[in-house]
Amino acid sequence: MKKMVLVCLSVLMTTGLVTVNAQTPLTFGVKAEANMSNFLLSDLDNQSSTMKLGPTLGGFMNIGLHENFSIQPEVMFFYRNSKMETGTAEDDFRQWGMQVPVYFLGQTYTNSGKFYAGVGPYLGLGFDARYKDADKDLYKKVNDEAAMNRWDFGLGALVGYEFQNGIQINAGYQLGLIDQLDAGKDDATMRTQTVSLGVGYRF
Repeated sequence: MKKMVLVCLSVLMTTGLVTVNAQTPLTFGVKAEANMSNFLLSDLDNQSSTMKLGPTLGGFMNIGLHENFSIQPEVMFFYRNSKMETGTAEDDFRQWGMQVPVYFLGQTYTNSGKFYAGVGPYLGLGFDARYKDADKDLYKKVNDEAAMNRWDFGLGALVGYEFQNGIQINAGYQLGLIDQLDAGKDDATMRTQTVSLGVGYRF
């Protein structure tokens, strides 16, 4: 947790320094999203992962480097759901944590607002992960190994429209690049996948 806080502060301080040095516009905003998430599984026989709905809340900082280009770091807190099936057995996987994505956005203006779209990396940290019925902490280490890795890193894409009053609508996609398995990681892989739809407001 301390490491993630330091990472967040470092990102915000770095982008803030860039803004001061370049004398570029700096604005802030808030976002609320509905996410649909599951896992991309490899070498896990008879297992499947199906998307379910969860909320994401957080805020962002937008650094306007040019009329048609900006950088947008975010701090987002998420709750994720997915259905995990093994043969005829099934259970709901539940996870909550935070992410720090940084999007490099292109934007074009219209009479009523602007379209924006971009891509960028994200760093994630899980606070808690467990199956509903089993109710076992999947991040708890036993013999120096846990069932799951609480750290995640991947790539994301974001598209949206912002009206002149600052209200935004957006859609996003994220793909994890790090295997979420800890114990068993040598035999199989489990990567995160998330689709989101949301609204926001830039001050």
